[in-house]
Amino acid sequence: MGLKKRGKVSAEFSMSSLTDIIFLLLIFFMLTSKLVVIDPYELPESDSTTVAPTNIIAQVRTTGKIQLNVDGKESMVNSTSEIVRKVKPALGLIENRDNATLTIVAEVGVPFKKVSMLMAAAAELRMKAIIATQPIE
Repeated sequence: MGLKKRGKVSAEFSMSSLTDIIFLLLIFFMLTSKLVVIDPYELPESDSTTVAPTNIIAQVRTTGKIQLNVDGKESMVNSTSEIVRKVKPALGLIENRDNATLTIVAEVGVPFKKVSMLMAAAAELRMKAIIATQPIE
């Protein structure tokens, strides 16, 4: 009696279903990412006092105006390039450049875009950025 030998088991994996799933996940994340909105929020409260250097202070008003306090001189700025232009000369006067800090004091209701603009300016100048918090009363 002549029995036929079975062929070897195929170890192939079909990638077509995996690519379909990845494509559907990509579409899902693209659609849901447009729906995320950052609401205005109040600053968190802090019960501790942080002793951080405050070389440069930026106050952000709800009107959108940004007031910089550099070396005791106050000036109004509107853009990241203005912030960089006004802060750069003051950085040369700071003796410990690694600890140069931009303290951001934002009023309640300030759009987060303004705060992130200041953080981007600090990153461009290779400074640390601190967002001030409200003390617990």
